[in-house]
Amino acid sequence: MVLFGLIGYPLGHSWSPGYFRDLFHANGLEDHHYTLFPISEIGQFNDLIATNRELSGLNVTIPYKTAILPYLDMLSPEASEVGAVNCIHIKRIDGKTTLTGYNTDTFGFENALKPFLKSGHDNALILGNGGASKAVQFVLAKLGIEFRVVSREFKSKIHLSYKDLNEQLIESHKLIINTTPLGMHPNEACLPDIPYNAITSQHLLFDLIYNPPMTKFMAEGLRMGATVVNGKRMLELQADKSFQIWKNQ
Repeated sequence: MVLFGLIGYPLGHSWSPGYFRDLFHANGLEDHHYTLFPISEIGQFNDLIATNRELSGLNVTIPYKTAILPYLDMLSPEASEVGAVNCIHIKRIDGKTTLTGYNTDTFGFENALKPFLKSGHDNALILGNGGASKAVQFVLAKLGIEFRVVSREFKSKIHLSYKDLNEQLIESHKLIINTTPLGMHPNEACLPDIPYNAITSQHLLFDLIYNPPMTKFMAEGLRMGATVVNGKRMLELQADKSFQIWKNQ
């Protein structure tokens, strides 16, 4: 048996096992399996690796995309630049285990976003400053899209707090990306605290959440006439990229 899985906490929202089961089956890999590893704190990671000798790869989700870095032996150049990891390749040779971190969120987000970009989407607000946000920042910089990060923790030249947001800022940033877990199942009534009444039909709201398919954040944007996109396609693309890494390394 060749085992893969997902670490994070909680993981009740994930449909990764079903997606990878279908992917493995489509590639004739009936000995490949994918499971969830809901670890409540990152210190449990080493035991997970030691006690599951069949593990050949892991995906990483909230809240460990940056916390996982000290536990890895190597990083891909892109993961190092982003400062976050969502894919790990595990190599075991002669009793030695080597863990290499990658970031496939960048590939997934870029290719999920591009089809929806229009003229005017050249200024963005990124809601949240966790590991997923870092991947989004990397992609927007690559695409030449100016952005500011909105978070609760601190302020700087590119960072804003939620209380700083006003109608003028919303109107001047036609691309708004939610990288926070606000609105994720089972807390579907939650949404980021922004001035939704300033959103227009020229806005694009991209939510990295895929469960539920229509978050409150998206519904509020839709109410104002905006284009809204969830994170399902991004998840599929980053999963496919993870599979390629595991298969080819």
